[in-house]
Amino acid sequence: MSWTVKGVVAHAEKQPAELVDIVVPDPGPNDVVVDIEATGVCHTDLAYRDGGINDEFPFLLGHESAGRVSVVGENVTHVEVGDYVVLNWRAVCGECRACKKGVQQYCFATHNASKPMTLSDGTELTAALGIGSFAERTLVHEGQCTKVSPEAPAEVVGLLGCGVMAGIGAALNTGAVQRGESIAVIGLGGVGCAAIAGAELAGATTIIGLDVDEKKLAAAEELGATHTLATKDLSPQQVATKVQELTGGNGADLVVDAVGIPQTYETAFYARDLAGRVVLVGVPRPDVEITLPLLDVFGRGGALKSSWYGDCLPERDFPYLTDLFLQGRLPLDRFVTGRTDLPGVDAALDSLHEGDTLRTVAVVGR
Repeated sequence: MSWTVKGVVAHAEKQPAELVDIVVPDPGPNDVVVDIEATGVCHTDLAYRDGGINDEFPFLLGHESAGRVSVVGENVTHVEVGDYVVLNWRAVCGECRACKKGVQQYCFATHNASKPMTLSDGTELTAALGIGSFAERTLVHEGQCTKVSPEAPAEVVGLLGCGVMAGIGAALNTGAVQRGESIAVIGLGGVGCAAIAGAELAGATTIIGLDVDEKKLAAAEELGATHTLATKDLSPQQVATKVQELTGGNGADLVVDAVGIPQTYETAFYARDLAGRVVLVGVPRPDVEITLPLLDVFGRGGALKSSWYGDCLPERDFPYLTDLFLQGRLPLDRFVTGRTDLPGVDAALDSLHEGDTLRTVAVVGR
């Protein structure tokens, strides 16, 4: 059988997304149907809507979600009907060369549902990040479901499905920030503030938040920043110098660039200590280039890394971080700064241009 439900669909580049009827097919052998309870409004969905990802319209938007498994395919063993899950877009295959080398966080062939969801006229939908969860129900592969404690509210733990995990993971997994180290985070949206929270969790003693927006600096302080710096009208070298002043003249052990433009990456490169680490987690536009003196790359040593999804393994990280939230040790609830419903998703996507919220969450059902 199939189910007709409401979902938010982007039909064409830079056109408003619409709430329409979509058809969720009967799951394949390893697929599951998930009843969505909440989905975060993420910049990646804005990029899908506005043509910044690819042109495989129409898109069923949404990917940062929590809900309950309602139907399972005949071969599903990973979850059962009724399980409370956070959806992920890294359902590792176990067979590609990355998985076989033991670096599953770089899996090249992550699993998705075996069938497409469609519009009511049969037009196939492209599910955002293989999930498509601005909908009352969605169809995913069983490996895209990670069980977490049902005590955690869906609008909170659903954020682990993308942005918050990307930021925390950039600090903890990719950057490997350690107790007693210093870290600077450039760009204090949801991802950057999550990196701040991750650094505090790890025991970093100097945590510097950098942004052009004073309101975002205040949010970073609430999440653990020991110092903040407004960077508007400052050059990359001036910002780097100020970070050095806050770290004994040396520069930070780790600098996280959560913006992804040449100016912020140059700042990150020069704001780190000798042999320090730079982690790029902000996603650059395809046409962006950067030029650095090769002698400086050689002479400063350390590591220049990129972070995909916070180098997370959902089955390891989502339950762990959920438990830390329930223990009061990780303030995930502070990231929820706005709520909407499915009809309000397109307006919430537009509001991302203004940068006034860490995360707006579409509350779908219970």
